[in-house]
Amino acid sequence: MQKACFGAGCFWHVELEFSKIKGVTKTLVGYMGGKLKDPSYEAVCTDRTGHAEVVYLEYDENLVSYEKLLDVFWKIHDPTTLNRQGPDFGTQYRSAIFCYTDEQKEQALKSKNKLNKKAVTEIVPAQTFYKAEDYHQQYLKKRGMYTC
Repeated sequence: MQKACFGAGCFWHVELEFSKIKGVTKTLVGYMGGKLKDPSYEAVCTDRTGHAEVVYLEYDENLVSYEKLLDVFWKIHDPTTLNRQGPDFGTQYRSAIFCYTDEQKEQALKSKNKLNKKAVTEIVPAQTFYKAEDYHQQYLKKRGMYTC
């Protein structure tokens, strides 16, 4: 299994979209990219911890490529809005790709450069992933919802 981590706004919607992909074996929502150890949702929402709401996923590279995951990432959010997705704003909603390998970074940069838009997506090394509270996990799926 390989792992990947993406920030694309509210993690509920992002998790739902990635969970639909054949080959994605696990999704968790949480926080990455900040300075506070073990942040809570309430702390991240203050926009002072530096964390992004992210989806960590594990995938079978024999069934889905990292390139395919990147394609989905670009399609499910607007990578041209700085620290904002729809009505949600703040650095926790930023567009970000957290790379676990140099190859992921290379592929992410290549895919970003292919866009015709001016993406503000940050592409950075993965840091510690902090799992969000249990009530956030599979939030939309548990409620029979298909979007935020």
